[in-house]
Amino acid sequence: MTTLVIGVDGGGTSTRCVVATESGEVAGRGYGKGANTLSAADPGASLRAALQAALGSLAPERVTGGVFGLAGAGSAPEQAEALATEAWRSVGLAGRPTVVPDMLAAFAGATEEPSGAVLIAGTGAVAARIGDRRVVRRADGYGWMLGDEGSGTWIGRRAVQAALASLDGRAAPTALRGGILGGASAQRIVSMVHQGVAEDGPAWLARLAPEVESVAGAGDAAAIAILDEAARRLVGTVRSLGSGPGPLVLAGSLLTEPTLLAAKVRAGLDRGVVSARDSAAGAAALALHGVSSRPPLAAHRRLIDQER
Repeated sequence: MTTLVIGVDGGGTSTRCVVATESGEVAGRGYGKGANTLSAADPGASLRAALQAALGSLAPERVTGGVFGLAGAGSAPEQAEALATEAWRSVGLAGRPTVVPDMLAAFAGATEEPSGAVLIAGTGAVAARIGDRRVVRRADGYGWMLGDEGSGTWIGRRAVQAALASLDGRAAPTALRGGILGGASAQRIVSMVHQGVAEDGPAWLARLAPEVESVAGAGDAAAIAILDEAARRLVGTVRSLGSGPGPLVLAGSLLTEPTLLAAKVRAGLDRGVVSARDSAAGAAALALHGVSSRPPLAAHRRLIDQER
């Protein structure tokens, strides 16, 4: 009977799970809502949903190991371990998974190389230097209230601030007033933001980032300035790690999709980059390395090369 491993990518907006064979073939995929241990409304439920969907009718006893790459795990490791273990056992899996920061899973989802660097910009933002498939140094990733500079949440918050400043005369007119918030009054905007964040966490603000991209693409000065500053901060974050061997991986929807922000970040870097593919597959690849007696480089490459 072919043994299986599990990889989970739990981000601020969504959770993805991959079940893989020891040869690197995908046997199942599942999805859930956000599982950031610092900001998601119910990360445990999201992890369980993704695991159950990915396993489907596969026998739990075939699973020999798993890796969870969870956003927020670096800041709250004990909470992340407890959430992952509870979700793991709730679907009938024996033992317990290994929990790693989401940036390690993102790096492994782009390359089979053991060392390099990664910059993530999605709901949150963080950079890390990877050495021998371990995070050896990190920068930012402190959550939406204290850091995550250049992230979707950061961009959304800046957009709301720009709209409010325009409304009360502290700044020039901007299309962000109508494009993002439907021309609401200042009081209504404040109420919308508080309600959105209360119900859905910082992911609510991050959902404004695509509209900032759209308004910037139409030439709005305020939106362009927000993206310019976001790019500058992201480039500064990854540069703070210093130089080292291996590829630089760009991960997160803001940097892997054809966005204006991604173009600005790439233009600000003085080196070539590799785009992340599937962080859940990367987590599964890390699980393969954990259960194999020899480096499973061919299986790792096969796993991350498969289409999502």
